[in-house]
Amino acid sequence: MARTLAVNSSEPEVEAINQAVRILKEGGVVVFPTTGLYGLAAKASDPQAVAEVFRIKGRPDDKPLLILVDSIDQVKPLVREVPESGRLLMEKLWPGGITLVFCASDLLPPSLLGGKKKIGIRMAAHPVARALVKGLGEPITGTSANLSGEPGAGDFRQLSLAVLERTPLALDAGKLAGGAGSTVVDVTEDPPLILRQGAAPKEKIFNALKTVSQ
Repeated sequence: MARTLAVNSSEPEVEAINQAVRILKEGGVVVFPTTGLYGLAAKASDPQAVAEVFRIKGRPDDKPLLILVDSIDQVKPLVREVPESGRLLMEKLWPGGITLVFCASDLLPPSLLGGKKKIGIRMAAHPVARALVKGLGEPITGTSANLSGEPGAGDFRQLSLAVLERTPLALDAGKLAGGAGSTVVDVTEDPPLILRQGAAPKEKIFNALKTVSQ
C-alpha cells in the first residue's frame, strides 16, 4: 500500500516534494494531484518507470502517455521540431488546459509513445505537478491515477485501492478543483487539429494562431 503524505495544493511542502522526487529519480511511480484529477508520475525518460505506469494501470501497450514539462525550453529535446503554431500556443496559452501533440524525438522511450510517432505534452499548471517536474529536472508522465477503463479520481478518497497498492507514495491534496480536461491540439497538422475539446475553448486557440496565417 502506498505511503501517504498530505500536501498543500497551493504551497506544497518542500519535504513532501523532496520525498516524491527521490522516488521518481529511483525509477518509482508517485500518485500526485493535478488541477482536475490525480495522476501517476514517473520519469518519462526511464523505460522501466514508464513500463511500471502501464502495469499499475493495466493500460494497453498501444495507448501512449502524455508528459508534463515546466518550461518551453524543456520541450525542444523531446520533439523533432516545434512548428510555428506550436510555438504560439505554448507562448500564449501555457501553462493551462491545453495539451499539444508533436512529432516525438528519438530520446523518448518507445513504450511511452504506445507504438506511435507523436507525443502529447502539457506544461504543468498545478503547483504540486510543477514542483515535481522542477525537482526532478525533467518531464514526468501525466496519466490519470486509475485502472484502465475506469473513471479518474478528483478526490483522494476516490482513488482505486488497486492503484494505491501498486505505488510506493501518494501525495494527498484532498478534493481537487475539478473541471474539464485539457484541450488536445495536434500541431503537426497544418492547420492544427483539435483532437479533443476541453478546458481551452477553440476560439481562444484560433485567436492565438491568427498570426500564423498573416
